[in-house]
Amino acid sequence: MAKPKKRYACQACGSVTHRWQGQCPDCSEWNTLVEDAPATVFSLKHDLSSGGRAVEFVDLDKPGALPIRQPTGLAEFDRALGGGLVPGSAILMGGDPGIGKSTLLLQAAAQIARQGRGVIYVSGEEAAGQVRMRAARLGLSDAPVKLASATGVRDILTTLGQMETPAFLVIDSIQTMHSDTIEGAPGTVSQVRGCAFELIRYAKENGVALVLVGHVTKDGTIAGPRVLEHMVDVVMSFEGERSHQYRILRALKNRFGAVDEIGVFSMAGEGLEEVANPSMLFLSGRSEPMAGSAVFPAIEGTRPVLVEIQALIVRLQSGATPRRAVVGWDSGRLAMLLAVLESRCGLNFSSAEVYLNVAGGYRLSDPAADLAVAAALVSALADRPLPEGSVWLGEVSLAGEIRPVAHGGLRLKEAAKLGFTRGHGPADSKNLPSDLEFIGLGQLANLVDRVITSA
Repeated sequence: MAKPKKRYACQACGSVTHRWQGQCPDCSEWNTLVEDAPATVFSLKHDLSSGGRAVEFVDLDKPGALPIRQPTGLAEFDRALGGGLVPGSAILMGGDPGIGKSTLLLQAAAQIARQGRGVIYVSGEEAAGQVRMRAARLGLSDAPVKLASATGVRDILTTLGQMETPAFLVIDSIQTMHSDTIEGAPGTVSQVRGCAFELIRYAKENGVALVLVGHVTKDGTIAGPRVLEHMVDVVMSFEGERSHQYRILRALKNRFGAVDEIGVFSMAGEGLEEVANPSMLFLSGRSEPMAGSAVFPAIEGTRPVLVEIQALIVRLQSGATPRRAVVGWDSGRLAMLLAVLESRCGLNFSSAEVYLNVAGGYRLSDPAADLAVAAALVSALADRPLPEGSVWLGEVSLAGEIRPVAHGGLRLKEAAKLGFTRGHGPADSKNLPSDLEFIGLGQLANLVDRVITSA
């Protein structure tokens, strides 16, 4: 029998190589390759002499009860999940340190426990007393949540097998879990993969909704092997800035619901509070119309959210190098939009510093924000406020055309509900609300004419 070859796994990205190197060839991180368990060599010929268990096949239209979603008691959490927890599902939640992951899950666990369902909260990072202190600060001490501080997967599963099966199980975090059947320290690729597999198998076999908390790298991705994200049913990201009070729970992968659904929370002294109308949060503080400010109706999953885009233009003396600074939007897309405004509309930004900000710390990746950004830039350049009560949406092409966007009618309906009276967008937009005046724009030059040449 051939001797199994050694292999080395990167602790940053999970890449596997058969020789040790100082730098990972895939993610370029240094000193992250660690010897992993040897790969098993399988024969190409199938050997069925040892027998096996017959696999049961069912039809898609087989009658029977389908899993019923269970509400968590937090409407925003349920929205991001697609309607609630599915029994037997595995959820991976990532986020920056201190953003509030443990607080959110402790609040959800308390709400579920108060509904009379069994809840287990296992912390591998904090002692039980520390979690109880947080629960007391949040006013959750009376919730019948069973709490434990442990890191051994064998101990956790053995204990769970001796008690009544819970409805909700939280593991905080998967990087602290350790299996004595696998070589390596907690947090290594093999340990994370093996521990997650055992916990997910328990959840699937017993119909338990499992949440695994995951650490993130400096790039914001979940640490550990990428296979971890394939193993779970739902991948969620808890986002936000510590300097801002809002937090966004975003579904990046969901086998049971829509992707990119969000739940919005506000961090307060008593924990996380749900924000039923996030548009009011991101538009708070707007009083009188000011130059360089435009409102954009963004869409997150099925939820429209209105955000404010702010622009500032500073003229420089000759010879100085202009600066471009962007917060909350793609800097490359800003450069493209400035080039279109200069080339197609005859505006001059080459001798000016350009600052762009999405208010409230919100981050936009929607191409439909092009027109709102362009409106804010032109307004700042002309030092003239945009028409009051207006929203702007549309994608701008390199030819200066304003193209239609998805869910235009839904975006404008949300704007009308919040008191906006006028919408600007692509000329061929459909499903427009009757209580909002819509002005169609075919070219970016039409926007410049309305802002600069209008009285």
